[in-house]
Amino acid sequence: MSSEHTLLIAPHQFPDLAREEAPADELGLRLVVARDAREFAGALERASVAMVTPYVRLGHDDFARMQRCLGVVRYGIGYDNIDVRAAEKHGIPVSIVPDASSEEVASHAFAMGLMLSRRIPQGQAAIARGEWASSVPFDSPVLSELRVGVVGMGRIGRRVATWWRDVGAQVRAHDPIAVFDTVPAAPLDRLIEECDVLSLHVPLTEATRHLLSAATIARMPRGASVVNVSRGGLVDEAALADALKRGHLGGAALDVFEQEPLPVDHPLRDAPNSVLTPHSAWKSRSSLAALQSGAVLRARQLLQGEPVLDRVA
Repeated sequence: MSSEHTLLIAPHQFPDLAREEAPADELGLRLVVARDAREFAGALERASVAMVTPYVRLGHDDFARMQRCLGVVRYGIGYDNIDVRAAEKHGIPVSIVPDASSEEVASHAFAMGLMLSRRIPQGQAAIARGEWASSVPFDSPVLSELRVGVVGMGRIGRRVATWWRDVGAQVRAHDPIAVFDTVPAAPLDRLIEECDVLSLHVPLTEATRHLLSAATIARMPRGASVVNVSRGGLVDEAALADALKRGHLGGAALDVFEQEPLPVDHPLRDAPNSVLTPHSAWKSRSSLAALQSGAVLRARQLLQGEPVLDRVA
């Protein structure tokens, strides 16, 4: 393959690109690592494969310029920063890496849900204020009576639902597409209106944007908690912060946000009974290697004309 063609890497935070360098060297491509979104966009015309991180977006105009592109690989499972309809229009395959950190993200969500259900943030806040146990409410159900709703039963949601079931909680789940029998299915409205912990595991689409709106949150039981490790846009964050400050919700745990990094004046920063982590649920000793290796495998498949795994366009 001509050196005029490139393997294009979006701005990233990987410690090294040894895995990405291997297929470029073997197939005679020039490895181009963009320092920012503007540099990435400028290099798209020569890209044979574009490897995309969360730090850039690919829209209609971008795909129109990608005349040499054999395909796009998105590091990770989420692809809301890629216009897949535009990709399909221009005949450019898009592949994701959905299984590099499923266990990590699921365990993060499960741990967050347990933390909220046991009112650990309230206890920590009481200690910080110099108070004691009288500040922690008696409103947490015992585990065997805890009602957990899992929204989305893909790889991660299934794990979360199974773990909650295995520790004795009363688990129900909703997914408009996936078929499952590990826990009872229920309509989304019932999960919203009846569950003590609502755990979100769906992609961000126009249909799911602000799935938890001010109106939806108002329908949740008083003292209920929200866990979101999927995409920030699933939740109206201002409405969530307001519900926490008013005491309608008992807690919220989020690893993802509509704007990242989280702005210094974001209303959730000082919302009570909230647990916030910096989009780190996927991290583990093995997740980074699995993510890069999975992305490189898909890039190789595209470059060698093989069927590519996990296509979304």
